[in-house]
Amino acid sequence: MKKDFLFTSEAVAEGHPDRLCDMVSDAVVDRFLRQDPYSRIVTECALSKGVVFLAARFASHANVDLPEVARAVIDSVGYRPEDFSAPDCTVVTSLITMPMDQRTHADEVEMSESELDHLAVKNHATVFGFACNQSLGLMPIPAMLANRLARGLTRARKQRKLPYLSPDCTVQVGVEYENAKPVRIQGITVIAGYHHKHKVDPIVLREDLIKHVIDPIFDEENIGPDKNTEIFVNPQGAFPKSGPAFHSGMTGRKSASDTYGGYARHSGSALSGKDPSRIDRIGVYAARYAAKNIVAAGLAEECEVQLSYSIGRAAPVSIQVQSFGTGTVSDEELKKRVEAHFDFRVGAIIRDFNLRHLPTEYSDGFYGKLPDHGHFANEFVELPWEMTDKILVLE
Repeated sequence: MKKDFLFTSEAVAEGHPDRLCDMVSDAVVDRFLRQDPYSRIVTECALSKGVVFLAARFASHANVDLPEVARAVIDSVGYRPEDFSAPDCTVVTSLITMPMDQRTHADEVEMSESELDHLAVKNHATVFGFACNQSLGLMPIPAMLANRLARGLTRARKQRKLPYLSPDCTVQVGVEYENAKPVRIQGITVIAGYHHKHKVDPIVLREDLIKHVIDPIFDEENIGPDKNTEIFVNPQGAFPKSGPAFHSGMTGRKSASDTYGGYARHSGSALSGKDPSRIDRIGVYAARYAAKNIVAAGLAEECEVQLSYSIGRAAPVSIQVQSFGTGTVSDEELKKRVEAHFDFRVGAIIRDFNLRHLPTEYSDGFYGKLPDHGHFANEFVELPWEMTDKILVLE
């Protein structure tokens, strides 16, 4: 295990075209499930200057106006009309209606164990879950800090502290490790888009970002910038062009920042735009749940849980657990405890996390909140897979 190293993670604000596509895709999932919790729905979004493309295939009793959903999400992000107009943009849809026998016909909560055994996954997937003790949320600290800074940029813009910012911003955070522990912030890079009508002095922009975004974020942390930390703001100069008018976006292109910031492995499949029957989404949540409980129980400082699924099988065909030499017991013992106390059958995951009904528990949906606020260690939404309720049985 490497002891001394530098690691950098990236995150994007809600107006980055890729992130915006994730938000639209998951808002569509929410809308289907709120009308019909047993819907099968997979949707993907792409956007560019003045154009949104939505492809969806579904089996559902729901009647969803996809262009209206897309326009509502884009409008909420807050682009100026001349940059991207939600009411006036062209929305192109490609819809495939699947046979209704593809729709789920029973609630997993009410199924017997035998019925759950026969509820098989419908796609191959190898997924990963990870946790470590670098932060209170048991996430790698570069990823956690990058995501907080990205949300801080959005907050500063919407609270009118930095009204000139574009919704499309990108951040990187580099963290130095000694003896495998984060010890200092090596560097912070912010690519801050702003409206072309604003002529923002680079010195003023840097000072504003430090005052209203960077300092407030690190005030809450045990680790922060020091006098030698390099802070770069738009290192290639002014950045008045941003958003879909400048670069295109697509669902699923921010998998690293959706998961662990590149610090740990992830499956590479998009998380957004998929209903709860898709194991390449919910299996990721189940694997994170197991890894987090192992670390929370003090059984390892770092833990990765790998699950592999095959079409036609309800449970994973293989389970692997690694502690990277940080475990208080062997990896073989950790695997035995995971297999004994976690149910990774697809129906059991849906049942235990109540995944079909979560969108109705929130007035403005559930899945649509995840791309911006985080699929893990989310500070704004209570995520069932972030619970640490298995600590006692694992010890």
